[in-house]
Amino acid sequence: MKKKHSNPSKILIIKPSALGDIALTLPVLASLRASFPDAHITWFIRPEFAPLLENISGLDDVIIFNRKHLGKWWCNPRQFAALMRLFAELRKGRFDLVLDLQGLFRTAFFARLTGSKRRFGMKTAREFATLFYTDKIDPDADSVHVIDYHRKILAAAGARTITNDSNLFPTTQAAERVRRLLQGRNVDLHNYVVLVTGSARASKCWPVEKFAALADRISERFGARIIAVGVAAEKPTIARLVELAGAGVVDLAGCTDVGALIALLAGARLVVSNDTGPAHIACALDVPVIIIFGPTNPLRIRPYAKPHAVVAVDLDARGSAIDSNDPRYRIDAVSVESVFAQVECNLKNHPETLGAPNE
Repeated sequence: MKKKHSNPSKILIIKPSALGDIALTLPVLASLRASFPDAHITWFIRPEFAPLLENISGLDDVIIFNRKHLGKWWCNPRQFAALMRLFAELRKGRFDLVLDLQGLFRTAFFARLTGSKRRFGMKTAREFATLFYTDKIDPDADSVHVIDYHRKILAAAGARTITNDSNLFPTTQAAERVRRLLQGRNVDLHNYVVLVTGSARASKCWPVEKFAALADRISERFGARIIAVGVAAEKPTIARLVELAGAGVVDLAGCTDVGALIALLAGARLVVSNDTGPAHIACALDVPVIIIFGPTNPLRIRPYAKPHAVVAVDLDARGSAIDSNDPRYRIDAVSVESVFAQVECNLKNHPETLGAPNE
């Protein structure tokens, strides 16, 4: 007979990285808040990604995991002291429910350090992480998407209301910064499309020449201003895009921190992106989005229940593998025509503008 548990009063979500993965996990927070309205909910996260949670509803607290400053704790007294403080903070939380959604030895070990008697994680977790869980949840055999796995973990943990909502909004301050940024570049705040040309892996980057051709088509067909966004290290790629495109692309490489990125994406008519963090933030904001997939399996992390948000070769024939070495799935095999067809579908279905930042 399954043991019944009282409603948790203190909950910890462990998902320290990365940006896109955290965005995909936001419905977990919304579901926990809806199921346990009186609970105190904390998120364990790395500092560079914490701004994503600054204006999220339903979250009470964060615990910062500064991995870079703890990397040599065994030979650096200051780092060792910082690690001990982190351990103490985890214990002090007195969490009665912990969900480790990262699934690594390190994060599972942190879950164990909390002392919680209910520690949920994925049965497919790596690096022997399952040794530290009290409850190991199997994925459904007929489901590949990570959100379906999250939903199953939530149900096992006793969540009664499971939602797809992310409850992500830009802060007023970030929205105002973006408003000034765009106005300074003569961008119509109600009519712009954002292109995200970068990614942490080169194999996930659609060729910049194709992004340039797409930018020209969107500008000509819909009259929207094209904005290219990325981190400072992606400046050369975006400069090349600006050079190739005739549409007068606005270069915002290195101009947006996480908060400003959220505000920029929130005001876009459409976001076209590689499989990378900003794409999943756009999904969490419920902005029209198209994600271009190469070797990574779109069935695992595609925008949930949004069939018109993905362009990939053999979209529904990838099975459950995370990646594929099949040359058919190289991202340069995705044509400009196939992406533009989805752009037309999205913009025709959403002819109205979504509103400028901070409106």
